[in-house]
Amino acid sequence: MGNCVICGTPADGPICKSHEQDVLFEFEGSNPDELTRGRYYRGTVDGFADFGVFIDVGDEVTGLLHKSELDRRLDALDWEPGDTVFVEVIGIRDNGNVDLGWSIRQSEREFRGKLVQDADSTYLPDDEESDDDSTDESSAGSETTDDEPDTTATTDGSGSAVGKMTAPETGSTDEDVNEAPTDESADDERADDEAVELPERADIDSLSERVGDRVRIEGEVVGASQTAGPTVFEVRDETAAVDCAAFKEAGVRAYPEVDTGDVIRLVGEVELRNNELQVETERLDALAGDEETTVRERLEEALASEARPADVGLFADDPAVEPLHESIRDAAGLVRRAVMESRPVIVRHNASAEGYAAGAALERAVLPLVRDEHARSDAEYHYFDRRPLEDGHYDMEDATKDVTTMLDNRERHDEKLPLFVLVDAGSTLESGDGLELLDVYGAPHAVVDTHYPDEGVAETADAVVNPHVGDDGDGVTAGVLGANVAAHVNPDVREDVAHLPAVSYWWGAPDRYVDLAEDAGYDEDHVTALREAVALEAYYQSYEDKRELITDLLFEHEKRDLAEHISEQFRTKLEDELDTVEPNLTIRGANGVTFTILDTDAYTHRFDFPPESVLLDAVHHRNLSGQPTGQNVTLGIATDEVHVRSNEGVNVREVAETAREQAPEAGIVPVGTRDGKLEFLAGERGEALDAVVEAVSEYLNDSN
Repeated sequence: MGNCVICGTPADGPICKSHEQDVLFEFEGSNPDELTRGRYYRGTVDGFADFGVFIDVGDEVTGLLHKSELDRRLDALDWEPGDTVFVEVIGIRDNGNVDLGWSIRQSEREFRGKLVQDADSTYLPDDEESDDDSTDESSAGSETTDDEPDTTATTDGSGSAVGKMTAPETGSTDEDVNEAPTDESADDERADDEAVELPERADIDSLSERVGDRVRIEGEVVGASQTAGPTVFEVRDETAAVDCAAFKEAGVRAYPEVDTGDVIRLVGEVELRNNELQVETERLDALAGDEETTVRERLEEALASEARPADVGLFADDPAVEPLHESIRDAAGLVRRAVMESRPVIVRHNASAEGYAAGAALERAVLPLVRDEHARSDAEYHYFDRRPLEDGHYDMEDATKDVTTMLDNRERHDEKLPLFVLVDAGSTLESGDGLELLDVYGAPHAVVDTHYPDEGVAETADAVVNPHVGDDGDGVTAGVLGANVAAHVNPDVREDVAHLPAVSYWWGAPDRYVDLAEDAGYDEDHVTALREAVALEAYYQSYEDKRELITDLLFEHEKRDLAEHISEQFRTKLEDELDTVEPNLTIRGANGVTFTILDTDAYTHRFDFPPESVLLDAVHHRNLSGQPTGQNVTLGIATDEVHVRSNEGVNVREVAETAREQAPEAGIVPVGTRDGKLEFLAGERGEALDAVVEAVSEYLNDSN
């Protein structure tokens, strides 16, 4: 029985079950069966195949990282044979084959510790590390043996020696060496400030020009992680953020009194490790009182000034978007500030062509800012995520997943709570409970949506961009709003996303946006191909962001053939389904309203493309083009729900009230607002359909 090296709780070995995935394992066994599923291991790239990458785990076991487990395309990996990588063991087959999974952490310092696993046991590595390990994973000169303390020293420019950190147990007696402050010595060392002259304060964005210099930085701790060697603090000032390595002893938290959110003063040497900037910490002090206030005010002033976007202008003169200009700037300011505060940005968008167009625009804008703000090469995977919503609502299931993940990241990695941006979702009652859950935990969120809102749903949001909140906003898509927000977040991507408003319209894209796309090099036919290709890919693995594929489709000119190829599949599948359903459509009239009714249970190929929403849109559009002008409604009825499509925007909330009066036993419940759907009890299907037809016809006649 021992104690967990991370949390200190009693454990059957050096790590407890809850932190097993936070630790990196070095495998020294010789048999695949000696590996443990769910653990992360150091590996070496052995070779590539069309279906994945072969990784050596240890010296005698090789596993396969299949391309389906990657978070990017196989040909987008920048790995070479012999490279050190980090993978998860997800399966060990009866024949000895080892299945590996992707690890978002691709450097040792991102893990909270390191353990060695052999055939019989798991144990802490030897205190004496190899030269390579100490160079890669800890502060240079900081790891010492029991027999020989580290007395390496640098000078402060005046010839007086200023020592680098040593482990407290070395017991160094060299008077020219300053030990790293322990809990007992911190007060004494602060009292010696006058004896050691502090260097001039340096802005973090200037450190790339000061490699090798001893510097002082002041800022906020925005993250902390424990590696097998040093503790790594991510510190942000008003200019940028940088990782600072502080060493007490291997795998032991340095400066445990310093937490995420604290304002600190740090002195150390700027180094370049694995082509990434890092400050080797000599001393670190949490500030309080007037000193803390001064730094916080400096950070706040800089953040407020830099986060507020310039008025870059809207993409086009659109009377429905003009009234939203300030709210667009507000939403963009929230996103910009989140990046500057090292707060992850999570974009939750509807899994539709319109939702993807808006979400991809924001992704295009945010990723360069994240890369500029953080020295870590993989920061864009830590500080930005785009997660599609399968049903277009941010319900309790979605919110529970997000809250669980964000609390886990806060507990394990000291991450700040993310900024959630709800796109093409978040305005109706179906999203209300989810938004309230975010609000309970104080997670900031913004809503960028064109759905007709339910009163009070988005009240907890920090910014709302919705044309229906003010004047009537019919004819505006989430893609239009998302692209405008993106251009305010990062004006450098304005030309990159200029075609996306046109992509987000299924039919009748306004000339202002068609012309904008053509000016950007996207003719009308290719815009249509992009829309259809994204819609098809949105259907498959609808819960995945498909970041690399969507980027290739929407932004890579040299891959235009890709969109054309997928678009052709879209048209073939949609036309085949339309040919199937059209002979089985039922036409029905009520109070001067023409209803086209499709029994989706009986006359569609369920669980295949196109989904019901895309199919009904196509059926309704085709019906409108073949029907005389008037009130036309398309209904898609399934076992226990009916979807509504109309040319005048039927509000299913109001329809449900009337329908319940006519079929009180049917349990009719509205979902969404304009052209949403109504759910009912399967046993009352016929009565529910009759009631909905009557209620919709009454609603349209009363509206006119």
